[in-house]
Amino acid sequence: MGVTRSGRGQGGSWFRDWFGAEYLALYPHRDQAEARRAVRLLVDALGPEPGTRVLDLACGAGRHQGPLVEVGLRPVGLDLSADLLHRAASRPGAPRRLVRGDMRRLPFGNGRFEAVASFFTSFGYFATVGEDIRVLEEVRRVLVPGGGFLLDFLNPRHVRDTLVPVDRHRVGDRLVIQRRRIEGSTVFKEIEIHHEDPGMKDETFEERVRLYEPTELETLLRSAGLHVESRFGSYDGGPSGPDSERTLLAGRTA
Repeated sequence: MGVTRSGRGQGGSWFRDWFGAEYLALYPHRDQAEARRAVRLLVDALGPEPGTRVLDLACGAGRHQGPLVEVGLRPVGLDLSADLLHRAASRPGAPRRLVRGDMRRLPFGNGRFEAVASFFTSFGYFATVGEDIRVLEEVRRVLVPGGGFLLDFLNPRHVRDTLVPVDRHRVGDRLVIQRRRIEGSTVFKEIEIHHEDPGMKDETFEERVRLYEPTELETLLRSAGLHVESRFGSYDGGPSGPDSERTLLAGRTA
């Protein structure tokens, strides 16, 4: 069976291949209730004033945009994927500004935002730790002095304890096989898409995320000039601990 695209062996640029039309076809309805809880946590942790300018970093298909508007904030969504931004623009109440760009080189001036949010594990994508630090330095640069941030990341221990090596399911006329593994400090997911239509080539994509421990994240944030003030283990504001599902860090510029 032919493979039309793959994120393997491309210098860590898997996200350029994967976050497109097939991603949207396989995951069309991400949880809006979860998105609202994440936004509520941001509001509770940072206390932004109505009208606060918020950068939704790696906004994807824009599921957090509506909840941000609902609580009176002014979001700007940034993502590298044109397909995901197109979907975000089609949502009811989409923000006036959706920008295509690389989070390692944000296309905004210094001090442009009062807050920056990185939702749903949109960090740790790059081939080197230095590139991830560059993202955080860019967050610091575009924040006003005293500006707030929320970093929503996975909990490595939870990932290790709950990892499902292989699963199979159908999406329409596609058979989707997902294979997961951990190598060193990185979790990999290979997504095989097999089409029933013999005229369509099968496809393989890959996700990879560096498994930063909470203490490592805080060290990276501090090195970029960002000070953590609050730590949570769930979108409902539960405490952070070894068994938490998420690592959520909120704070301000140092």
